[in-house]
Amino acid sequence: MQTLRNIKLRRLASNTSLPPSSSFTHLPRMRRCLSPVSSCLAFSTGCSDSGSSLIKNFSASTASLTVNRAKEIGLLNATEDLYDGVTVEMKEPMESEVFVSLLRASMSKWRQQGKKGVWIKLPIQLSSLVEPVVQEGFRYHHAESDYLMLVHWIPNTPDTLPENASHRVGIGAFVINNNREVLVVKEKNGGFRGTGVWKLPTGVVHEGEDICAAAVREVKEETGVSINS
Repeated sequence: MQTLRNIKLRRLASNTSLPPSSSFTHLPRMRRCLSPVSSCLAFSTGCSDSGSSLIKNFSASTASLTVNRAKEIGLLNATEDLYDGVTVEMKEPMESEVFVSLLRASMSKWRQQGKKGVWIKLPIQLSSLVEPVVQEGFRYHHAESDYLMLVHWIPNTPDTLPENASHRVGIGAFVINNNREVLVVKEKNGGFRGTGVWKLPTGVVHEGEDICAAAVREVKEETGVSINS
């Protein structure tokens, strides 16, 4: 405390832009102002080891406030699945410090509950949270146009989380009429375009589409003729 006052008083006394009388006139008021906040201002002097310790204390206090705020909010909202896993779908913006505190508290809880896989879905608007999530041990699983999915395997056992879908389902339609004639086509697009090859109507099944419905759709698209499935 005394060190800080001496530094401030010397700076005021050596300030040539102020008349000496003005400096001494305001000294008592300065002392009163410094007393209650000296612990906050001392770290700005950089003149003693106590300043460094105050900086550390200030940082620790700030971190404590963040953790306390996280505790007030609670744990991350998560949906449990049938495989002892949980999924966190982030929707609202959140400061990374608060998010990490919540994530750590949640991971501790899930570990106690015997949970295994943790999935975190981050919309593209919250991409700033990707780095802190990765630093907490998560890895990329897959990405779509509007979100990124990260995963983490909790127990100390082989990771059995399923990989992202990497295959597409294709169909080939075998169409025969009452004259026992088989429908074949020449492709206008694709690998057989311009080769003169005759082939069965083929195509790719859309996501969530029934395979039989996909066969009917592909025949119609390639011939312009509707058929009964």
